[in-house]
Amino acid sequence: MTSTQRWPEQGWALLHLLLVASFTQAEEQVCKERGDPENPQLVKDGDIMLGGLFSFHTNWKERANTYMEKPLPLQCTSLNFREFQLAQAMLFAIEEINNSSDLLPGISLGYKIYDTCGSIARSVRVALSLVNSNEMVASPSKACTRPAQVQAIMGETSSSPCTAIATVMGPFHIPLISHFATCACLSDKIKYPSFLRTIPSDYYQSRALAQLVKHFGWTWVGAVRSNEDYGNNGMATFIETAQQLGICVEYSVSFFRTDPSDKIQRIIDIIKASTSKVIVTFLSHMDLDVLLHELSGHNLTGYQWVGTEAWIFDSQTAEGDINHILDGAIGLSIPKAHVTGLREFMLDVRPLNSSNAELFTEFWEALFSCRFKRSKSTEILRKCTGEEDINGVENSFTDMSLMPIFNNVYKGVYAVAHALHYILSCNKDMQTCNNDMQLDPFTILQHIQRSNFTTKEGDHVFFNENGDPAAKYEIINWQPGENGIVKFVTVGLYDATLPTDKQMNLQNRSIIWTQNSLEVPMSVCSERCPPGTRKVLQKGKPVCCYDCISCAEGEMSNSTDSFTCVRCPPESWSNERRDACIKKEAEFLSYDEIMGILLTAASLFGTCITSFVAFVFYRYRKTPLVRANNSELSFLLLFSLTLCFLCSLTFIGRPSEWSCMLRHTAFGITFVLCISCVLGKTMVVLMAFKATLPGRNVMKWFGPTQQRLSVLSFTLVQVIICILWLTISPPFPSKNFKEYKDKIILECALGSAVGFWSVLGYIGLLAVLCFICAFLARKLPDNFNEAKFITFSMLIFCAVWITFIPAYVSSPGKFSVAVEIFAILASTFGLLICIFIPKCYVMLLKPDRNTKKHIMGKGAAK
Repeated sequence: MTSTQRWPEQGWALLHLLLVASFTQAEEQVCKERGDPENPQLVKDGDIMLGGLFSFHTNWKERANTYMEKPLPLQCTSLNFREFQLAQAMLFAIEEINNSSDLLPGISLGYKIYDTCGSIARSVRVALSLVNSNEMVASPSKACTRPAQVQAIMGETSSSPCTAIATVMGPFHIPLISHFATCACLSDKIKYPSFLRTIPSDYYQSRALAQLVKHFGWTWVGAVRSNEDYGNNGMATFIETAQQLGICVEYSVSFFRTDPSDKIQRIIDIIKASTSKVIVTFLSHMDLDVLLHELSGHNLTGYQWVGTEAWIFDSQTAEGDINHILDGAIGLSIPKAHVTGLREFMLDVRPLNSSNAELFTEFWEALFSCRFKRSKSTEILRKCTGEEDINGVENSFTDMSLMPIFNNVYKGVYAVAHALHYILSCNKDMQTCNNDMQLDPFTILQHIQRSNFTTKEGDHVFFNENGDPAAKYEIINWQPGENGIVKFVTVGLYDATLPTDKQMNLQNRSIIWTQNSLEVPMSVCSERCPPGTRKVLQKGKPVCCYDCISCAEGEMSNSTDSFTCVRCPPESWSNERRDACIKKEAEFLSYDEIMGILLTAASLFGTCITSFVAFVFYRYRKTPLVRANNSELSFLLLFSLTLCFLCSLTFIGRPSEWSCMLRHTAFGITFVLCISCVLGKTMVVLMAFKATLPGRNVMKWFGPTQQRLSVLSFTLVQVIICILWLTISPPFPSKNFKEYKDKIILECALGSAVGFWSVLGYIGLLAVLCFICAFLARKLPDNFNEAKFITFSMLIFCAVWITFIPAYVSSPGKFSVAVEIFAILASTFGLLICIFIPKCYVMLLKPDRNTKKHIMGKGAAK
């Protein structure tokens, strides 16, 4: 459009503005109401007026606005009997107060009640109508600012309308008291300073629901909520608390009852595809009814539903669940209540006809399923007579299961009445009140907030600093009753005023779960990890989804769902189940096991043989064979062999400080004594035959005295080595944890390895020296073959101890001790057998050879 084309429009607009301005200046300034006036659906005059906001209808017809003309008034549909019951509860309380001589004597309460049709916009509009009058133009004599027409407003039922209304009413400080708006957001006194309620905040309900879910071990749940303040805020608090308690939410979806069916279908698909078996809901009863209708076409039974006070004790919702989808549901409800006389008053509906004939007609027709006039609808209904009896009707209006909510309305009206009673300085004895006092909404609000009274039924009514009552809930379970009617059974209590560990009191045995099961259903992403395992989170999944990995050897976990395994102390080891540490088996060579018994028997056998040989030698000590073999050294050698056999016993048994020091030193000294004696015998043989050579007198340098000194000297060196070893770093008992994982090897640590190998090295040095001497004397006369026997015994001795070293180093635990004992016994038996057994054979079996002539004869012949 060109500028020349726009000019006529701009000119007319400017002219119109000038005319309006001049007309406004010409007339006297007055206040005008914008829009059409709103008339209350129920009204009754009184000295003090109270307002009421209830959704007598739950929906409205959608109209397409052209924005070319003023929109038509909202056309409400879907009559809601529940809201009529709530309005009746308000009227009952007002009627009871007006008839009371104890409260507000001489003062009558009136009311104006509007139908909000479930629309937030309409709720705000009619709330403003309650504050103003319905005059289109204020008279010149009245100021534009004037007192509110109502002193307090009762309602609304839902949280979202309440947030909008409270936002508008807040600046005027007009109290808004809700009986069923539970959103925790409404506790914010900065945003909603004039809002109060007689139902606990979802701040407590959300946490109570999370604790309820945790109590039954459900860690993997789905969440469905209404897409409005009640559902969104309540579910947000639940999810936050649930995460703190270790509960994971698989999905969280929202919808509103006016959403298209394809959106609800997507929610159903999500539920079908999920693995969680528990569904936590923050739904209004109207939204749940819509969801149930859509679910009825799908086989979605077997899910455990957890509900809030919005529907868990609603008989109408239970009646609508024809497919038993919600069977076994559990949730929180307002504690049961009873108001005397309310049922009779509520069922007397004729006084409702005094205010709005059109609404009453619609109500009557819906109540009795009849029509006063014929309609064009194809539905055939009987004609209303106006004389129908409500006692013959059973529907949601005659159902009193919502009595706890009715009681909330009742308590809200009484809270206002008590505040007015105090402000007007009423005297029940004088039956007077100060009628001349100008009421101020802010003063009324303050006195309501400080209310503290008890109703005729014994209910204690008070508000905390946020305008909320004490949070107490009953835990309700849906159980099958007679004729398929659901029974709402109280199975527990929740009281937020008690300490945390005592808030919830449940009776698990009386609960019937989904599909009439008596067992608590399972809803976990992963089964709990038993003791002996640890949790490993699955990649990309919530913390409730994990794998259970068995603890490694030597580690254990003794609790379920453990994230870590604890390493056992060094002296302990994990059992097969890995759920406890058991003391490691101590391993040492003991007298009780077969190996220890055999070695002990071998040691004692060797001792006995040696003693027998000593006895034989002593018995034949004067024979040439004994005398020719140096009887003194022979007896000393037999004594040292006996000690060698016996010292092996010190290696058997639990190591102690003394046994560790004794076993190695005794072994070293006795073996050196033994080898010294053998070396002495070898030197005697060698020197004796060297002395037979002409011109040599060697024996005078190696007589008995020198022999004794040589044995003593050789042994003394070993004693000195052992003393130094024991002084500097002696052997000590130790526990070896490295060799075996599940055993403790009790062994004797060497202390000083140098000392140990010095003892062995010295024994080896003497053995080699003895072997060389015996080898040099191997060609002595045949009948005197001692040198050959000594040579052979030293070969055995050296072979045993040479093979001992690698076997000792490579043998684990007690086997290294057994190897050392075997080496001691083998070498000792080798010396005993090679040196003494041939002589015993001659003395016992061949006595004819035990003569000097036989010993020296053959040698002379050569």
